[in-house]
Amino acid sequence: MHRFKSVLTTANRRVLHSATEAGGPLASRLTSRSVIRFAGPDTLKFLQGLLSNDVQRLGKPPGELTSSLATPNSPAATSSPMYAAFLNPQGRFLYDLFLYSKPQAEEKLDRTGSGPGSDPGDGAVELFADVDASVLDELLQTFKKYRLRSKVEIENLSEDFNCWQRFGRNLVGKSRAVEEPEAASVGWGAGVDRAAMSASHANDGGWQWFRDPRLECLGFRGIFPSNTVPPLVEADKEADEENYLMWRIDNGVAEGSTEIPKGEAIPLEYNLEGINAISFDKGCYVGQEFIARTHHRGVIRKRLVPLTFLDDNGKEVEQKVAPGSDVIDAASGKKIGAVTTALGCQGLGLLRLEEAFKDSSSLTIQGLEDVKVQARRPSWWPVEWLPEHRQHSAVA
Repeated sequence: MHRFKSVLTTANRRVLHSATEAGGPLASRLTSRSVIRFAGPDTLKFLQGLLSNDVQRLGKPPGELTSSLATPNSPAATSSPMYAAFLNPQGRFLYDLFLYSKPQAEEKLDRTGSGPGSDPGDGAVELFADVDASVLDELLQTFKKYRLRSKVEIENLSEDFNCWQRFGRNLVGKSRAVEEPEAASVGWGAGVDRAAMSASHANDGGWQWFRDPRLECLGFRGIFPSNTVPPLVEADKEADEENYLMWRIDNGVAEGSTEIPKGEAIPLEYNLEGINAISFDKGCYVGQEFIARTHHRGVIRKRLVPLTFLDDNGKEVEQKVAPGSDVIDAASGKKIGAVTTALGCQGLGLLRLEEAFKDSSSLTIQGLEDVKVQARRPSWWPVEWLPEHRQHSAVA
């Protein structure tokens, strides 16, 4: 069952569309996510052997460019967050994580604000992770099971921090140098976000927005102390998390162990390589052999795609389709996939691409033949994923 019990009505979707198109971006506190912390000298090595992305990158000095919002008190350069997956030995998806590294001492100012800070500690790596709250206890137990003798502390910080997402069409397509016009005056300024001022002066209280490491179209993501509202979040632009879910559905992106079925989902079918969750250049990690074999075979016949549910007149149908419903090709009567997530008249489905996107396809929901299914190709998809590209390549 999907973690959200209610659905967006047509009126609510109009509000979402209006706010993200003209009235400025929305921000949602993600109650479906929790924050955990990894710390200790073996942190990077430990996670590198478990996760699908190249975690060692988080231990390197940041480059000149930063993916954070360009606010007055942020460090000159910060390490971008990383999206990664934890798989089982058979290469099936278990959990997803957004990993954040804290700014290093040399990236901050000293107490006077006149020079780089110094590190009074032992230099041990500290990473924060934004994880699926619905499997938090199980996730912590799994990580601790793999820890063995590694010098890594794993701590639940769900009471201390919240995860937030900031999204909207007017956040997309801006250069890193420009980011947002209001950032220059609102940002981390004193009197607006005092906690962030402390971060630039080598304290632990400040946090910032980062461009979503998966796709630019998803906006900005960050973790913030639970007793504060992040900078740039206006009171009339704070929205329920379902609005963010609808935004992800519209862009064809699943998140968490419910939308990406735990222990079942094949990561490449859920487009994890396209949303920067997988490194094919790093060494071994749990499930790596299956991922590498599937990737080098080169043909993924099923993928996660955004869906719209319509009646015979082409009008959107609300609240009739549930996750798990089979999608049928009406012409052949064959099942071509299933709905994985549903909200209002939209959803995500794992479908066979050849049947989903052929010109003559007429898709319906099994048992609801009066509900038509329209599958869409997200704009961010690489051309290599499209069936016609594979056919053209084969002919050539």
